[in-house]
Parts: sequence; structure tokens; C-alpha cells
Amino acid sequence: MTSKITYLGNLRTTSEHIQSGTKILTDAPLDNQGKGASFSPTDLVANALGACIMTIMAIKARDMNVIMEGSTAEVTKTMLANPRRISKIRIIINMTGIFDQKTKRILERTAMTCPVHMSLHPDLEQEVIFNWN
Repeated sequence: MTSKITYLGNLRTTSEHIQSGTKILTDAPLDNQGKGASFSPTDLVANALGACIMTIMAIKARDMNVIMEGSTAEVTKTMLANPRRISKIRIIINMTGIFDQKTKRILERTAMTCPVHMSLHPDLEQEVIFNWN
């Protein structure tokens, strides 16, 4: 088992990661009868894409002896109403460090092989923008 989800009432859940015991609270968003007091489940999907891209890039960077600590990903999720679903996830990757052109190309290609990216439905638009500082 990966996780255990408990419904708390008032459109809120808590999810516990079995291996670590870490917990995540979710709340329905304001536009879907919730309080918007925490990540919504669809926020977590979008966030998972950004975190996966950063993680897979960090693995490759480490293998190449490239430092990318301090880099960030800004995640924006767009919803459609009928049927209610995520229509677009926009990720802006702000890279901190010194990167030559070859390294940039390798890391950008690596980002697009992340398992979350490969698992999402092809109709879901995934826009990934890289800012190399």
C-alpha cells in the first residue's frame, strides 16, 4: 500500500504516506463547493507534475555533477467545467546555476521523460517553460 486516505467531513481528506508517515490535507476548491483551505486533489495532480519534473532533472543533474539547488517550479492549473477536469498545466522552471547549452538541452529533454508527464492523458495540455538564469 502506498497511502491511506481518510475522509474527515466537510469535503476534506487527509492522506498518509505509509512508508514515511507524512500527511497531506486536501480540501475541495472554492469553485467546487469547498473552502479552498488546502491543496485540492487536482492541485496535487498539477503539483505532482512540477515536482516530478524537478526531481527527474535533479537526478540527471547529479549524475552530470551539475548543481541546481535553489531552482524552482511555478505551477498553474486550468480547469474545464464540462466535464470537470484539468485542461492545462503550466510549469515555469526557473533554473539557478551555471549551465552550458548542452546541459540545458539534456535537462530539458530529461524533464519531459518524468513519469507523471508520461502518465497524464494526452488531451491534458502540458506547457513547460524553462528560464535559465
